[in-house]
Amino acid sequence: MKKILIIEDEEVLSNILKEKLQIEGYDVFVAKDGVEGLSLMREIRPDLILLDILMPRQDGFGVLEDMKKEKELADIAVIIISNSGQPVEIERALKLGAKDYLVKAEFDPQEVVSKVRKFLGESGLAQKKTKEAADIDSSNFKILIIEDDKFLRDLMSQKLTKEKFNVIEAIDGEEGLKKIQTENPSLVLLDLIMPGLDGFEVLKKAKEDPNTANTPIIILSNLGQKDDVEKGMSLGAKDFLIKAHFTPKEIVDKVKISLSS
Repeated sequence: MKKILIIEDEEVLSNILKEKLQIEGYDVFVAKDGVEGLSLMREIRPDLILLDILMPRQDGFGVLEDMKKEKELADIAVIIISNSGQPVEIERALKLGAKDYLVKAEFDPQEVVSKVRKFLGESGLAQKKTKEAADIDSSNFKILIIEDDKFLRDLMSQKLTKEKFNVIEAIDGEEGLKKIQTENPSLVLLDLIMPGLDGFEVLKKAKEDPNTANTPIIILSNLGQKDDVEKGMSLGAKDFLIKAHFTPKEIVDKVKISLSS
């Protein structure tokens, strides 16, 4: 089993990457900064590294510089994770030996998997087929994203906005429920684990209110236990998506399919 080391201080992102790569059959390790990452790579000798640039203690550039000094580490393939996507940052990393790069603002888990397979010389598992997204006029629909994690909220907002949807956001359950009631969204993407009012309570209250009961709500969560899925669907969710199992594009396709059905 090929070993992947993720060196990333943003926990939400590292967890998504870890789950996605484990599903694809890789043995995945995580370090939260450059110092811990160098120590772990010396211990496990990974086949490939996903390396953040901006981190505490030691940044990604420092890690690449130290790797070049050690014969055992110098040839390990590195894909950098760039916060900004600025050409000067990416060019510097490539000159220090990185093989490729990802940009956080354009993050797509399936793109990560494709790049990993490319550098490990693998064709990978057969891709799951999803129902073709409906051809709809996205500008006619308003999507409410209820998500407390800024990285994921911004990511989904950017993807949906790029597809011409009208997007509104809420950072917790209470604000989300209020916006369901006042903004009349066409569809809601709802996280479950949030401070204060959690997603299950938001879903329950929205479905009990005659004015919002017919608003389609798709749960988008890290939770994936059978009991969680059954609870969400029994409370009236239109679909239940586990974050690590779907790319942003697939989520947008699910939104389009739900709005057309």
